[in-house]
Amino acid sequence: MRGFGQVFGAFGTLGTESVLAPPSGRWRHGSARSGLDVRQAAGATAAEVLSACGTSEEGLPEDEAAGRLEAGGPNAVRSHRARAGRVLARQLRSPLLLLLAVTALVSYFVGERRDAILIGAILAMSVGLGFVNEYRAARAAEAMRDKVRHTSVVRRGGSRMVVPVTELVVGDVVELSLGTVVPADIRLISSTALECDESIVTGESLPVEKSSEPAPPGAGLGDLTSAALMGTVVTAGSGVGVVVATGSSTVFGRIAVELGREEPETAFQVGLRQFSLLLVEVAAALTVAIFVINLVLRRPFIDALLFSLAISVGVSPQLLPAVVSTSLAAGASRLAKEKVLVKRLVCIEDLGDIQVLFTDKTGTLTEGRLRFMRSIGADGASSDLPFLLGLLCNDAKEGGAGQMVGNPLDIALWNSAASLAVADRAREYRRIGELPFDHERAMASVVVTRGGETPVLVTKGAPEAVLARSVKVPPAMRRRLRAEFAAGNRVVAIATRPFTEERAPLPSDERDLVPAGLLVFLDPPKGSAGSALGRLAGLGIQVKLVTGDNAAVARRVCDELGLPVAGVVNGVDLEELAEEDLPGLIGATTIFARVSPEQKARIVRAQRQLHSDVAFLGDGVNDALALQAADVGISVETATDVAKDAADVLLLEKDLDVLADGVVGGRRVFANTMKYVLMGTSSNFGNMFSAAGASAFLSFLPMLPPQILLNNLLYDASQLSIPTDSVDREQLLRPSHWDVRFIRRFMLFFGPISSIFDFLTFGVMLQVFGAGPTLFRTGWFVESLATQTLVIFAIRTRRIPFWRSRPSIPLLLAALAAVGTGAVLPFTPLASDLGFSPLPAGFFLALAAMVAIYIGLIEVGKRWFYRSAPAALLPSVAARPARKAPARGARRRRRVNRRAARFSSARRRRR
Repeated sequence: MRGFGQVFGAFGTLGTESVLAPPSGRWRHGSARSGLDVRQAAGATAAEVLSACGTSEEGLPEDEAAGRLEAGGPNAVRSHRARAGRVLARQLRSPLLLLLAVTALVSYFVGERRDAILIGAILAMSVGLGFVNEYRAARAAEAMRDKVRHTSVVRRGGSRMVVPVTELVVGDVVELSLGTVVPADIRLISSTALECDESIVTGESLPVEKSSEPAPPGAGLGDLTSAALMGTVVTAGSGVGVVVATGSSTVFGRIAVELGREEPETAFQVGLRQFSLLLVEVAAALTVAIFVINLVLRRPFIDALLFSLAISVGVSPQLLPAVVSTSLAAGASRLAKEKVLVKRLVCIEDLGDIQVLFTDKTGTLTEGRLRFMRSIGADGASSDLPFLLGLLCNDAKEGGAGQMVGNPLDIALWNSAASLAVADRAREYRRIGELPFDHERAMASVVVTRGGETPVLVTKGAPEAVLARSVKVPPAMRRRLRAEFAAGNRVVAIATRPFTEERAPLPSDERDLVPAGLLVFLDPPKGSAGSALGRLAGLGIQVKLVTGDNAAVARRVCDELGLPVAGVVNGVDLEELAEEDLPGLIGATTIFARVSPEQKARIVRAQRQLHSDVAFLGDGVNDALALQAADVGISVETATDVAKDAADVLLLEKDLDVLADGVVGGRRVFANTMKYVLMGTSSNFGNMFSAAGASAFLSFLPMLPPQILLNNLLYDASQLSIPTDSVDREQLLRPSHWDVRFIRRFMLFFGPISSIFDFLTFGVMLQVFGAGPTLFRTGWFVESLATQTLVIFAIRTRRIPFWRSRPSIPLLLAALAAVGTGAVLPFTPLASDLGFSPLPAGFFLALAAMVAIYIGLIEVGKRWFYRSAPAALLPSVAARPARKAPARGARRRRRVNRRAARFSSARRRRR
């Protein structure tokens, strides 16, 4: 499962190693740097824990925190560092490669020493080439991960500051707020309606209420109510606590280190695995056939085995992992320059496969810089009372460098010019209780008093939520609310009531409210959003809006940006729809307004049932479930911790143009990977087919095992430059993905064409040049290398003729270098050791003619192949294999839409 558990990536490299509990149950300063057992800390008082950690509520001095970080190491669970040993192990784990090496070793001891040494040397060079490129790609992936940062608000020396979570130390005092992923094991000092989702640690699905009171003796992990555990998520309220353990010393860290978490496969990895199975099937069938043919022809057993194994190694694109890794790393580096960070390289292909994008409105389609406009009283006229109440019910605080932190709406109130006139009045009030905002209630409340006056509950939130709990809303206020929504403005409602209870407010207290007025904010459409939406449409991506805002506001923004609106659905209507009716409605809807976090995830899952690849772009705690449910979760660098953890991709700028760049980059990476796969499988299959045929009528092996492996090495080396290649624009306009049926069809169609020219070479060598075994093998080696390498220029593009698409300079030079090396080898001192002899000049004339005719025939084949291939098999336009069929046709969808419209109409009449 992707999501909250991905805090591995958030917390960087491996940190502290041990948990030190004080002896005899007593607390002492000696354990401050090493950490405390969270169970013991939870059972002690907050004052005892602060003392044991050598800190206070003001936090550690900065120099002390720096010393503890140096002594204890970073706050980290797992290392993502590139490990040379692991990369080398992946290169060596091919069973066929190991079997060939063992067989070569056996042949060395039975007298075939020269061939055995050559095979060993070529295998070593092949493994080394793959290792170097894959290790470089791993280092690039490491650099990408290092750019994904998580931060925490801490108190140090009495000041609030933001620091990376990897720099937290035991004794740091941390502030927790809604949407925070708890960065370490923390003993709470204070809390306000704090709740944490601890499912990642305890498996408990319901949030756990937290307080600063000591937990009962012997409490289990799920009952540590005074502790917030690393990796859990703040789902409501706020709190302050002291760090008692970091890194692998935390509860989460110990579990992670012991179990070792495997990240789930992406669609790209699944495609690679299916492709590998295809190669195994083909290689096994042809290898057995060639081995049997050679035994029937009474050739030496070792020779027949070596030849068959060399052929089987040759048919597999041996450097495919290196090509894929290099391509992904190059793509990730390029995307990083375009402000797109991919947390897992294999997600790049999924990014390019997006067909439907769900996005929020604020900061994506709008500027995201809220500006306070006006304060309107309950009578519909201007009034500063709602503004004063808005400042009282406000969680914005001053952070570092004079910047305000908190809810954007609250910050906009304090940053407005109107606050200068009202701020002094607001300071006359004292807050004596609060009920923080959560997305279920869609509002927040505080209890304030002034002097000896009766305390007042002030509630602020979404107009629908606040007014539904109010008594007798004035008609003038409702008319003004509709007018502001129609103008596309964001509106917050304010209401009050006396509060005489001597306790903190509860959600049940938000009732019988008296409307006080409205606060109106402006968030204008983003100037670049219209062109970005057009660009996404040109890439075949349908954009849909999922927002917690009012439907009228969302429609106004879409109209101004030119996004066609097919339908609008409110969250209340979604609640009344049966699960089987939802996909039909989703497909015909553009705007989903006033939706809850669970509804967002439900919408995404329903869209996926329509066999679409779905991306979700969001940055709040209420977006985490939908980010997990999507094929590709996309967030931004400034998002809440839980949103960043749940996402696969982070945008350094919340802009749809940046996302479009990422989509194009993903498609470019996949297109280049497919070039290697299609070319390698078709040409290698053709070579195996040719080897099987040659073995049946020749009295000698058509090519020696070292020659086969050297041919494969030169060919693969030339293909390592494919990630630098350009991609035709038409291949970037539609989503694409792995399709083993398409690859198999391509292999079976173009592979035999390659074999035709192999057999033509056999005839030329035997009939024209009267070749013996050495000359024959030399001629086939050079021809095979030339045809399978140079055909990349035809296969890399669907354009006809192929020179309408220009390859990259590195690819051109690499291909020519490989062919040139193969042509020169027979004339070098290495020729006799490799079993080559010089070729006559006439052969190269024949070779040039055959290469020209071969590429021409490939061009003709391309025209027929792409015209005759079913649309479902063409990667650039293919859809995912159909999942469960959605609603029963257009008639069913129309019925569902009419039903939803009736729901909306009935609710409007009731209101």
